[in-house]
Amino acid sequence: HGDRFAALDQINKQNVSDLKVAWVAHTGDIPQSNGSGAEDQNTPLQIGDTLYVCTPYSKVLALDVDSGKEKWRYDSKATAPNWQRCRGLGYFEDSSSVTASQTGTQPAACPRRLFLPTTDARLIAINADNGKVCEDFGDHGTVDLSVGMGEIKPGYYQQTSTPLVAGNVVVVGGRVADNFSTGEPPGVVRAYDVHTGKLAWAWDPGNPNLTGLPPEGQTYTRGTPNVWSAMSYDAKLNLIYLPTGNGPPDYWGGDRNAAKEKYGSSVVAVDASTGETKWVFQTVHHDIWDYDLPSQPVLFHMKNDRGEEVPVLIQTTKTGQIYVLDRRTGKPVTRVEERPVAHDGAEGEHLSATQPFSTGMPQLGVEPLTEKSMWGVTPFDQLMCRIDFKESTYLGMYTPPSEKPYIEWPSLLGGMNWGGITIDERTGTLFVNDMRMPLRMSLVRKEEMAKYKVSTDEVPGFMGTVRPQVAGPYGGVRIDILQSALGVPCNTPPFGTMSAIDLNSRQLMWQVPMGSVEDTGPLGMKTHLHIPLGMPTLGGPTSTASGLVFFAGTQDNYLRALDSATGKELWRARLPVGAVAAPLIYKSPKSGKEYVVISAGGASHSPDVGDDIIAFALEE
Repeated sequence: HGDRFAALDQINKQNVSDLKVAWVAHTGDIPQSNGSGAEDQNTPLQIGDTLYVCTPYSKVLALDVDSGKEKWRYDSKATAPNWQRCRGLGYFEDSSSVTASQTGTQPAACPRRLFLPTTDARLIAINADNGKVCEDFGDHGTVDLSVGMGEIKPGYYQQTSTPLVAGNVVVVGGRVADNFSTGEPPGVVRAYDVHTGKLAWAWDPGNPNLTGLPPEGQTYTRGTPNVWSAMSYDAKLNLIYLPTGNGPPDYWGGDRNAAKEKYGSSVVAVDASTGETKWVFQTVHHDIWDYDLPSQPVLFHMKNDRGEEVPVLIQTTKTGQIYVLDRRTGKPVTRVEERPVAHDGAEGEHLSATQPFSTGMPQLGVEPLTEKSMWGVTPFDQLMCRIDFKESTYLGMYTPPSEKPYIEWPSLLGGMNWGGITIDERTGTLFVNDMRMPLRMSLVRKEEMAKYKVSTDEVPGFMGTVRPQVAGPYGGVRIDILQSALGVPCNTPPFGTMSAIDLNSRQLMWQVPMGSVEDTGPLGMKTHLHIPLGMPTLGGPTSTASGLVFFAGTQDNYLRALDSATGKELWRARLPVGAVAAPLIYKSPKSGKEYVVISAGGASHSPDVGDDIIAFALEE
């Protein structure tokens, strides 16, 4: 359900300041980015007395929950030129294995299996007890996810998010290279039998009638909206919820087909048994801002306007909007208004005249930019920011892309990103972090491309370069952070916050800046000053029944605990490097001790990287 709530209270507001390092493990797999994104984004998985960790290079380690001692490791030997990361593992346990342990009979082979998504488009089933592949799954333990996809250029299709285990199927989408206009792999979502690896169904947004493998010589529909983030599952309703991306290419859509227009940047509910589409709710019409849905839809219960408790789905977005939908029907539970927006697009475009704004929930980080709100560390860089702002087109949210520099705010970085949310189930309080970094962009015509260096690097590697995008009359798009010559964002801080929202009143309870400038600073130099300015955040929070919110996804190297009632920082621990993964909180079934575990591989795009799995606990 994705609510990331630990119903534990051994660590509480009174004793959290006494947390100490209990153990440290090392994966030996240090992410080395080539500019195109190698990051440790993994939240470990705790099952019984074992902690399962996946690494950026698609390896798996099993650790003892109390000591961190390694039990076994598995190396998939995956290779990819970019996007080396693993956010999590899927897990399935055969009910027959429980019966076998009780009766003493021989359990089936691989009764407890992990599902590893690899960066080179494989899905591997691993025996959770010994790290051996499950030979009965797919081809000797592996399902080749390139089947039916057509040509896949290196780095164009990968698995980066946790597979969804829904009943007796394991479901995967995939990250695709969606900034080009030709050569993008299909955005198909596929479900495989957890035991055999046989394809159970396929959801092809471009061909709803194709629910199995494509006919010989054909492929799933190429260039369709994909699902790169985590999915959710309601067993009672037998529905799986898919957060989709925008149809490629990202920033020009003059020739988009019906599938891209209908399913792009939407929540799609499909039947868990067949993959049949049940409903669609679109968060952005004709998305040419790369506002793809980045996070797992969270399943919870809330009261509607008539006071009736209904099953809801909560979807956070890069635009700072939070949508609350009835997960049975896809209809909004909180108010959503279609509001007019600027829609005079670039050559060949046909933009939507309105966009859906979630006005029934707090909107985070969406205050309009102004020349007056441009900020700088010095009067000089503040002046340069104001000049850049005045020389750019800015018409509020959904400013249309153009050849003249335009400002995207909130930007394609977020708003809220893949870290998702946590909900305190006791109080109905939602906690979410966001980032606030406007971008200054411009479309580049094909004949102008030779003037620029072309790059597909991630932030900040794309600064001053053009990302290729062959679309209509355009050959690429220039993307720069709207920042001063000192490398500091031009908007007024904070650049990242943590917010608490009461889901009963639908009101913002508190909002605090997240992160200090201790490990960052002008011109990339560390200030070593713990000034809580509020820095861009990635990763997500985790809440507990004792009224704590743990979070590590800041640009400084700390794991923090906040008071869930006030947002006050109650504890922080210095990490060897930053961390962008969500913390894991569990109670050991052996010792009864509660642990807070963080995978620290480095803050987003920081040169300081590591391979630490660190567990904190109260001393005896």
